[in-house]
Amino acid sequence: MATILVVGEQANGHLKKATLSALTAAQQVAQNTGGNIAGVVIGAGAGQAAQELAAYGIPVHVVEGAAFEHALAETHSAAAVEGAKKAGADEVVIAATAYGKDIAPRIAAKLGAGLASDVLAIAGANQFKRAMWAGNVLAEVELSTHVKAFTIRTTEFEAARRGGAPGTVLRVDADAGPEGSPKVRHLGFQEVKSERPALTEARVVVSGGRGTKGDFAAVEGLADALGAAVGASRAAVDAGWVPNDWQVGQTGKVVAPELYVAAGISGAIQHLAGMKGARVVVAVNKDPEAPIFQIADYGLVGDLFQALPALAARAKAAR
Repeated sequence: MATILVVGEQANGHLKKATLSALTAAQQVAQNTGGNIAGVVIGAGAGQAAQELAAYGIPVHVVEGAAFEHALAETHSAAAVEGAKKAGADEVVIAATAYGKDIAPRIAAKLGAGLASDVLAIAGANQFKRAMWAGNVLAEVELSTHVKAFTIRTTEFEAARRGGAPGTVLRVDADAGPEGSPKVRHLGFQEVKSERPALTEARVVVSGGRGTKGDFAAVEGLADALGAAVGASRAAVDAGWVPNDWQVGQTGKVVAPELYVAAGISGAIQHLAGMKGARVVVAVNKDPEAPIFQIADYGLVGDLFQALPALAARAKAAR
């Protein structure tokens, strides 16, 4: 019987929500193949995160140790491969986050597996639907290798729900690499701290683009009034107006909030690829011909510097 391995992602000992989307994808694969599901979590202090994943009723392998303290692709991919071998995995799934995109190709190469990236849906046994050309083309691909690996777009798979008895946690001994020591050295990590919700997990996102002319005060004001995360278009990031981690789009973060407010964003294909999964899209733009209005549920043609403060005032008054 086939085994599907979910590679979990954790931070400071806590399981990240993206892993639960990967678990949902694994459950869908299991329905097609009749296989079992197992997990692996890697990193110093990953034991607690492994317990969190095991609570969803699957056995989880945990790889801990000083060599895995930092999420280096070289060391974590080697540990994931060891976990796959211990579990006897025929398929490996991981969320298409920065972490997943970093280690998935190495995992596939080490296992001799075919890799389908950024999967949107499970199309059948060994078949996956994925986006191409910034989401303008949807392709169904089939992996014919004995071992298969794929990354999933978290916005397309709901977080798994707990059910059944908790699974067991099994400790795995793994080397940091084939030579025993990694060739890459960790120099430091600069964590961005904010009181706002994480961009990829927020229920509401307010994003600004070129139309802000570098002044994000109105965007941030509306975001704070709505308890939202702040995003930005690539143009705003490339201009140096806002940090890189605010970027939404094909080369940034993919979000699917309940409400997405696009202010001063024209609606380039690159940006739409990162937010068109939003349940409700509100566009504010001076140009009535802006492409963003074609996918918006609600559109407001006007000056964002007048519209956003007015919306923020109404949001505060409605509390």
